[in-house]
Amino acid sequence: MGAAMRRIHVGNALSAFGLGFTVPYLYVYVAQVRGLGAMTAGLVLAVFAVAALIVLPFAGRAIVRRGPLPVLLVALVTAAIGALSLGLSNSAATVLVSASALGAGQAVMQPALATMIVDCSTMENRSRAFAMQFFLQNLGLGVGGLIGGHLVDPTKAGSFVLLFAIEAAMFLLLVVVMATVRMPRAPRVEGAPSASTKGSWKQLLGNRAMVQLCVLGFVLFFACYGQFESGLSAYGVEAAGISTSALGTALAANTLMIVVAQFAVLRFVERRKRSRVIASVGLIWAVAWAVAGYAGLGNGSQTMATAAFISTYALFGLGESLLSPTLAPLVADLAPAGMAGQYNSAFALVKQLALAVGPAVGGPLGASLHGPYVVIFLLFSLGITVLAVRLGRQLTEVQNQPSLARSRVVVQGNAAAGQAPAHA
Repeated sequence: MGAAMRRIHVGNALSAFGLGFTVPYLYVYVAQVRGLGAMTAGLVLAVFAVAALIVLPFAGRAIVRRGPLPVLLVALVTAAIGALSLGLSNSAATVLVSASALGAGQAVMQPALATMIVDCSTMENRSRAFAMQFFLQNLGLGVGGLIGGHLVDPTKAGSFVLLFAIEAAMFLLLVVVMATVRMPRAPRVEGAPSASTKGSWKQLLGNRAMVQLCVLGFVLFFACYGQFESGLSAYGVEAAGISTSALGTALAANTLMIVVAQFAVLRFVERRKRSRVIASVGLIWAVAWAVAGYAGLGNGSQTMATAAFISTYALFGLGESLLSPTLAPLVADLAPAGMAGQYNSAFALVKQLALAVGPAVGGPLGASLHGPYVVIFLLFSLGITVLAVRLGRQLTEVQNQPSLARSRVVVQGNAAAGQAPAHA
């Protein structure tokens, strides 16, 4: 990795650390520590999603026009102000305003950092760069949540003020780190659309492959991430009788699987067509939902049900490790020159929509309609496979399998040196 990429990865780790530091404790902080009630706490969590949906359509245009680095710095300062003011807020109005600033800043960080990775990587190392990003994000979230959990005390508001102050300091430290980045310009992938001086949504919507990828992305995030802390956890508690400690173990198994498998699957991913990798994720997640069905609807012992439920989260983690070096690089390779920011923002917007709709749909289903819940999301997983296969028909050979471009370069180099390329 070059110096710029190393700083970008530091930025990913620090931003994830800041999120993990406070997000798991927002509900307790607002509802109990500040005494504002469950309704206000729920509104705060909703404000995060609403703020993201509002700013992301404009973030893409800003990244195209100004570049990802200035947009990232503004987002970091906004998030730092929101975090610090949230720690000092003691009324519903100030809490909601602070949460909107923090949510907006965090939402813009994602496409800005992703665009910086695109600009600092090449087709050959882009998958590894995004795999490293996903690895560091999960590591940062886990470490941040662990440390934050030991610092907070629900009986002392000052401990939460310290927590939010540290989060704000992380964002400001990240401003200093990122301000030193010197951005190169990465070469474009063969088959990408031509450049445009206007990063318009109309042009993006005219890219049929990108539209299909966004539909696929919505189903992916809706059927997986949108269920983790809502429908699937409710299903585990209500249908499978999973204890809160076992639920925590399941979440830990998901993170552990990602950490262990992320770089182990890279060689497999890099040698396969991206559409087939995504299709395999749908099959893996279908198996995960089937295992979850056994946990809640089977006749085995409680120990077997708990083991099956933990395995469900681990299987989801395996699928996530396959997606991280696949989805984000594909978004970048579909974007015309100079429009990576627009495309990254659009895909982030789709993700936020899925994360907003997923819990609202999955929560009630998982808590009450156990059988239909498992069947519906098992079918959604199989739908991922179908959509991935259809997407593959819209991609060029190099977009679908970047390793082909490396092979062509090697063959051309050998031919130039007087060696005849071998026939397939």
